[in-house]
Amino acid sequence: SVQAKGYSLGAAADGIQLVRSGGLWPLSVAMALEDERAPLLGEAAGRGGNMIETIEQQRRWWSIRVMYLTMFLSSISFSIVMTSIWPYLHKIDETADASFLGWIIASYSLGQMVASPFFGLWSNYRPGREPLLVSISVSVAASCLYSYVHVPTSHNKYYMLLARTLLGIGAGNVAVVRSYVAEATSLLERTSAMANISAFQALGFILGPVFQACFTMIGEKGVTLAAVDLQVNMYTAPALLGALLGILNIILIIAKFREHRVDDLGRLCKSINTNYEDSEDLVQDSQGSIDQVAVVATNILFFVILFIFAIFETIATPLTMDMYAWTRTQAVFYNGIILAAVGVESVIVFLVVKILSKKTGERALLFGGLLIIFVGFFILLPWGKELPKIQWADLKNSSVPNLLHWMYYPHLQVTTTKPPSNHTMDPTGCPVEQSWCLYTPVIYLAQYLTSDILIGLGYPLGHVMSYTLYSKILGPKPQGVYMGWLTASGSGARTLGPIFVSQIYTHLGPRWAFGLICGLVILTTVILGAVYRRLIPFSVRYGLIHE
Repeated sequence: SVQAKGYSLGAAADGIQLVRSGGLWPLSVAMALEDERAPLLGEAAGRGGNMIETIEQQRRWWSIRVMYLTMFLSSISFSIVMTSIWPYLHKIDETADASFLGWIIASYSLGQMVASPFFGLWSNYRPGREPLLVSISVSVAASCLYSYVHVPTSHNKYYMLLARTLLGIGAGNVAVVRSYVAEATSLLERTSAMANISAFQALGFILGPVFQACFTMIGEKGVTLAAVDLQVNMYTAPALLGALLGILNIILIIAKFREHRVDDLGRLCKSINTNYEDSEDLVQDSQGSIDQVAVVATNILFFVILFIFAIFETIATPLTMDMYAWTRTQAVFYNGIILAAVGVESVIVFLVVKILSKKTGERALLFGGLLIIFVGFFILLPWGKELPKIQWADLKNSSVPNLLHWMYYPHLQVTTTKPPSNHTMDPTGCPVEQSWCLYTPVIYLAQYLTSDILIGLGYPLGHVMSYTLYSKILGPKPQGVYMGWLTASGSGARTLGPIFVSQIYTHLGPRWAFGLICGLVILTTVILGAVYRRLIPFSVRYGLIHE
């Protein structure tokens, strides 16, 4: 221990500050405080003092950085083939239709939802390296299988479904990554560390499609390696790169990753997974139970935030095709640019939030994120005075929708798209099978772009703040299982969100779809207000740190 020279630890606005008083503090506490003053990605070890402590601090931060990279590579493995799944599926199995594509997309989230609690439980009782190595190995095997799904003579689509499911199971290690970083950081370090995880995750989602675009230069035919019966083309090369990155990740974990746990004050903790024989400042887990109401509430908040963003991603293409008469190619291209811009915006928010959280606290930022999301979807409601362009062929062949429109909405003007000069092209505009096209006003492009900007700002705020608060509520307790359930709730949201919006949007239109989302955000905000005082760190709740 060292003399803290008249200071003790206190908390303010969900953060920690030094409060004037006398007292003795362990060396590791002083080191943790000094570490927080340095940039998170900079020198992490304490300066001076016990050399063993300094080495352990350095190893701890190396392990945390390995977890950043693991999250980044996991995101790339998911996104690197997303833009080419449909043409690859159609090429290997002509019996596959768009509905089966939906199952392939959902299989990743379902696999992750099932695997996350299992890997989280595993990391609670065994060294975290074990579930990490096993899960990454599963991901490598899944990427290799994806590269070979064209080889069987039949049922190829089911092999692709299996490959994506296994990749989702491998992605269950997100729970291990989050729980490790939460357990290896003090309260002072936690928000910055969690923001960095989200930033690396978002960066992986952005760069994955970029790599895929680069591989299009190989072409569909590519190169055939007869010795291993492998076709290296624009569809399989991204998956092979994902497998290679997974192997490099395994090597890095074996070489650099070590088990570390600290309590909320930054003191090294005794754990089944750690062994610091030479350290004198180890502490036992803090006594006290976890606030289960706060845990459940935070899971709900996290679910809703990811549910809403999954809806936003899913609805972008059909909405722009219906409202602006874009072709499929235009919708994919323009929305790809928009989503990439939103991704860059999110990375910036993740970095800025580390500074803002020290001034306002996590709860206020979470509330602000929900408010911004609400405004984004409220703006997206149809406010125009004209209808979207109707597909010319549908309007020509149907007089009943015309009669319905003129009876109930005579003040809105109907326009149609021009018939395509090439009849092999798909018609553009809002299809009349969606009856709401005849009475729902158009959503202007300025509305759509403004909404994209706001949602791209509100989502990362809510996302990182919700699971940062979650980790602080859990405190120094083993977090593997709890992080597993949080990851599972997020995976469930990404599975149910597209199903919800596709049904509501197709049958009732954007007014109902976005109106219900606005209502859901209001309800979520009410839940946040009801549990606001309970969303506090474990150590504050039990008086170990004064708020």
